Amino acid sequence: MTCALPSLRTPPTVPSVSGDDDARCLGVDIGGTTIKYAVVDPVRGTTVGPVRRVPTPAPATPAAVVAVLRGVLEKLEGAPQRGGPVAGVGVGVPAIIDHGIARSAAHLDDSWIGADARELLATGLGREVAVLNDADAAGLAEVRFGAARDADGTVLVITLGTGIGSALFLDGELIPNSEFGHVWLDGRDVDGWAGASARMEEALDWPTYTDRLQRYLSHLERLISPDLIVLGGGISERHQEFLPHLRLRARVAPAQLRNAAGIVGAGRQAHLGVVRADRLLGVR
Repeated sequence: MTCALPSLRTPPTVPSVSGDDDARCLGVDIGGTTIKYAVVDPVRGTTVGPVRRVPTPAPATPAAVVAVLRGVLEKLEGAPQRGGPVAGVGVGVPAIIDHGIARSAAHLDDSWIGADARELLATGLGREVAVLNDADAAGLAEVRFGAARDADGTVLVITLGTGIGSALFLDGELIPNSEFGHVWLDGRDVDGWAGASARMEEALDWPTYTDRLQRYLSHLERLISPDLIVLGGGISERHQEFLPHLRLRARVAPAQLRNAAGIVGAGRQAHLGVVRADRLLGVR
């Protein structure tokens, strides 16, 4: 079974076809520090088994990342999988992805820039791969299954991790590669100033970090006036430390899928490709 490449629109409700309820895809979220992955049930929006992590190679060249992912896939396929074999692979990358081409390389080696990420991953893994921006993957999962499900208007999903990622939606439709994690505020790129890693590296207490986050999100409110802001990334596990203290016009909610959102979103995109390819081939 091959995995065709889906569009980056918000996943529609896919009518059930034979085998859909048993679909399993590998979802991968490449971060600046770790690569997270899990087998995903893309129909229910859950992971099957634990989320696992491997260190992001340094330097994180395309060849090094592909080698790590090849090892992950071989390990998964060498062990019995609950619910059946992995049917598709989806990968979220911390980069602008333009029709499969990486146009940036946040927290990755610069050799990604201009590379055909889709082709590199497909060749290295020996199958078609759905590739998208990592924050867009997280946003798609939250809109489909999580805190932004059924939300109308302008929805902004912000992931706070090694850096800051963003996904922007209008009435449920993704506007890809928004990159609001790299806006300038007070003469600095907020990516290294308000990301979750800054709190750890600078040993910031929660009130100090919350002040930074407040300034950043207030700036975004002035730019795009979102109706809902969803805060995700690893720090969302501790949202009670900062979220109640934010004062914004928009409604603010923690990501329901927490740090697994990017994994689920990537796996969901891979699944959509599998479903569409099977229908075109007449598979039932």
